[in-house]
Amino acid sequence: MSVTWVLRPEDVARIRFAFSPMWELVASLRTLQQPARQSIHLPWIKAVRPRLAGLDLAEVFALVPPAGYLADFITPPPDTPLPDFAAELDRVRGTDPGRARQEAALVRGTDPAVIERFMADPAAGVARVADALEAYWRECFAEFWPRVYALLERDVLLRSRQLAQGGARELFAALDPAVVWTGERLLIDRPWCATGGLHGDGLVLVPSAFYWPAVAVMSAPYQSMLVYPVRGVGTLWEQGPPPAPGALAALIGRSRAQILLALAEPATTSALATRMALTPGAVSQHLGVLSGGGLAVGMRVGKQVVYRRTPAGDMLAGAPA
Repeated sequence: MSVTWVLRPEDVARIRFAFSPMWELVASLRTLQQPARQSIHLPWIKAVRPRLAGLDLAEVFALVPPAGYLADFITPPPDTPLPDFAAELDRVRGTDPGRARQEAALVRGTDPAVIERFMADPAAGVARVADALEAYWRECFAEFWPRVYALLERDVLLRSRQLAQGGARELFAALDPAVVWTGERLLIDRPWCATGGLHGDGLVLVPSAFYWPAVAVMSAPYQSMLVYPVRGVGTLWEQGPPPAPGALAALIGRSRAQILLALAEPATTSALATRMALTPGAVSQHLGVLSGGGLAVGMRVGKQVVYRRTPAGDMLAGAPA
């Protein structure tokens, strides 16, 4: 069983990447309900479980079952490459009550009494759900978001390079085994069947750490979206930056050595600062020295500058050229 999307040339030309704090937040609700399925997130689960006692998440859990369909209005596809949580929460609050009611009626496997309460007054239900998501974000997720953000950002930069260098074929070949590109059709292994084309607004690809290792799709009446497992999720809860070999640290300094090693994958100054536990100003200074020494180079991607190692930097870091 699979989802089959026909991609016309104009759809392929409009493929874009984004990531979504709201999607990660909602996906993490499933992680809480099925921790054994995602034992990789146990450090986060242990940190936040004591905080759940003060939150009323019954209605949110009812709309987000451990498996199967979850109400789509809670996870609107990102409309910008880097949406912030407040903007996405506003979109949830603005959900049409009629649509929210229709989607709630499709949810299976949760408390029917809670679903019925929501459907009886969906406008009030949407407001309650948005308030609950906001409280859950504040208590259990906001402090961890920079770490998740850095991981998602690295993935998007890598995939964007794949798309630019090898086109859709190379991109989809490396995306996930559940996704197959035939040159005209995108086949996505999902536990339900659907066939059709996109609806004129292209395709947005969204990496996810908390939906890992599965894929997910959304389509009409929403923006067509494919959620795929982020690369490197096993490093998400590692403490601190990669260790800098003693000889390299002695040569260029420990912080610069750590940054050079971290540039095995392209990254922005802000992402490096989060990962290295340094200020953006300090990282910028170190990048200036590495760039001046021919070990790293910056390239502009949209409004951001992304840094990567040069061949000389690869050699010094002990990576293959």
